[in-house]
Amino acid sequence: MSYQDILFDVRDSVAVITLNRPERLNAFTRQMRMDIFGALEEVRSDTSIRCLMFTGAGRGFCAGADLGDADDRANSDNVDMGLSLEQEYNPLVLALRDFSIPTVAAVNGPCAGAGMSLALATDIIIAGRSASFLQAFCNIGLVPDAGSSWFLPRQVGRARAAGMALLGERVPAETAAEWGLIWQCVDDDTLQDAAMAVAAKLANGPTRGLVMIRQALAASQENDLPSQLDLERELQREAGRTDDFKEGVQAFLEKRPANFQGR
Repeated sequence: MSYQDILFDVRDSVAVITLNRPERLNAFTRQMRMDIFGALEEVRSDTSIRCLMFTGAGRGFCAGADLGDADDRANSDNVDMGLSLEQEYNPLVLALRDFSIPTVAAVNGPCAGAGMSLALATDIIIAGRSASFLQAFCNIGLVPDAGSSWFLPRQVGRARAAGMALLGERVPAETAAEWGLIWQCVDDDTLQDAAMAVAAKLANGPTRGLVMIRQALAASQENDLPSQLDLERELQREAGRTDDFKEGVQAFLEKRPANFQGR
């Protein structure tokens, strides 16, 4: 497929979606959201793809929604700011949460608003040292959306989430790493290689087991301990029936690297 506002590439079982409006710091348009949905369908249809990575073209990851996008009609007197959330952003966040393969965000430069929500919806975030994270919503009289109000308190705690959401101040990548908002902060010139190395490791891992790990971690944020123990039991039963589990045990016994197939 061809896309207007993203680039799509597959490298060694890793699908890379590059937000591609560098002149606007890759701010979201309706077209970009539709392009991402199309790319996700392309990934789902290709069983050779075992990890998905997002990054941004140029000097930024994503500045959030493009408030000048005619399709969003943000300047209309009767604009419904919840409509694009209901129809596009929220389904995108839920699709990533339930995606069939692990996901990574390589954050280069500013990561703000709904762009930050997109990054938070992935499993692992790696950021360049010059990157920053911004909950920009309060600066224009809006509330955090596309999942930010759910992800943030769980990532960094209520106090830091409230500071980011209410003050609208940039958090540098190094601070984000210290807070546990992201997995790793690396030098800018090594970001893409570092992120691709993580994505490649995931792509060569026991895919079904990795997805079940994600399910367990997500559920733990709402479950009480007995419910979580029950979930662990059921997921472990399922994981124990996979070919990758058998390969992992055999590789361990033979003292060799496992050759996981994602099955």
